[in-house]
Amino acid sequence: MINVILCGGSGTRLWPISRDSLPKQFHNIYGDHTLFQQTVLRNHDHSSKIIIILNQDLYFVAIDQLEEINVSNYVILVEEEGRDTAAAIALASFYVEEHFEHEVLLVTPSDHIIKNEENYKNSVLKAVEFANENNIVVFGITPTSPETGYGYIEKENDNDVKRFVEKPNLETAKKYLQQDSFFWNSGMFVFSSAVYLNDLKINEKLIYDMSFNVYTKSKATLRFKKEEMLKIPSLSVDYAVIEKCDKLKMVYGDFDWSDLGSFDSLYTINEKDDRNNYVNSEGVVLDSYNNYFESSKRTLCAVGVNDLIVVDTDDALLITKIGQSQRVKEIVSELKKQNSDLVKYHTEMYRPWGHYTVLEESKDYKIKKILVKPKGKLSLQKHLYRSEHWVVVDGRATVTKEDMIHMVEKNESIYISPEEIHRIENCEKDDLILIEVQVGSYLGEDDIIRLEDVYNRG
Repeated sequence: MINVILCGGSGTRLWPISRDSLPKQFHNIYGDHTLFQQTVLRNHDHSSKIIIILNQDLYFVAIDQLEEINVSNYVILVEEEGRDTAAAIALASFYVEEHFEHEVLLVTPSDHIIKNEENYKNSVLKAVEFANENNIVVFGITPTSPETGYGYIEKENDNDVKRFVEKPNLETAKKYLQQDSFFWNSGMFVFSSAVYLNDLKINEKLIYDMSFNVYTKSKATLRFKKEEMLKIPSLSVDYAVIEKCDKLKMVYGDFDWSDLGSFDSLYTINEKDDRNNYVNSEGVVLDSYNNYFESSKRTLCAVGVNDLIVVDTDDALLITKIGQSQRVKEIVSELKKQNSDLVKYHTEMYRPWGHYTVLEESKDYKIKKILVKPKGKLSLQKHLYRSEHWVVVDGRATVTKEDMIHMVEKNESIYISPEEIHRIENCEKDDLILIEVQVGSYLGEDDIIRLEDVYNRG
């Protein structure tokens, strides 16, 4: 069996924790590992290969997190432009058809919480049995509440699917909760690559043809170009294949499951105090009940409040009510209309060479803390609109400045003027930490002209 992990979601309902540059699946939201790492570890032992599908901005983040958990039997397919899950699974299936024989795919999102993993494994094995009989298999989860954010499966007989229902209103969801034939659609599937591609070709031939063209052109690199990806119609696997196929089975998911689609979901699964508060912060909470409190750095204090969700990050504060967190995506939509970078970026940004944190920013200057990993190397680059002043606070920097190499020690600094070609490199065994002060008329991250890059970024 091959595990195909879909990493395309941005988790808008978990903003401001989840953002485009680092969505929820790459955060330690619950447990000792990120959701992505948990997904890999959950399926690693019974998978001959793991295929990870993601966008180019998350490539090095994924590699770092895979290294942290010592997993190496993976391949990464990079989409420069996502076209929803039907195309993503098609690209993975074409890869499997080229490199393997008669393999069954377990397709999973990267952002789910699953407990009772022995039960989960047994459900997967049952699904594989059905898939070996040329069925497409879905996992149904017994509803525990009238969720309006999930799709539903209506089952008939033991394992047959009668119909799918899109996200219902609250009244309908309450009715489903009272019937034992309705299940949440988990978004996980099992089928052979050949069966999936055949059904896709029958039901959505244009997606099949365009995906095949994209794969064929880029199979040597497994990096699928934006201009080619845009030729593929954007459609979910549910609409393109699952809801149209003839041989469909449902396996009952006899395990605790959550897609962590909202802060209400997080509130539900986390342990709470004797007043039913979840508090992930230093601080004091008095005479308050049924709250979700999270703060990344600040001390959080509350008196006499009930049924609140408060999420505090370095650059954004979310306040909503328990039961209303599905609407956070509306906030994200409004921020997008304002062209706000808060949708895209955290103050801490990860790069293949390390990461940086924006400490302060104004119209004319920006201050960053930069960490460069041992043997890490920034691109050889220049900027048109800003100068940079670097102060080394720990480690030793090897700095290229035009045609000269400078060794900058701790408590020393160096200045880079606009249009001056430069690079920072850490040739030491320990992390290099420096403070960067940018000054200029434009301080956007796109003011980088890369002349050479060991990570093959544009």
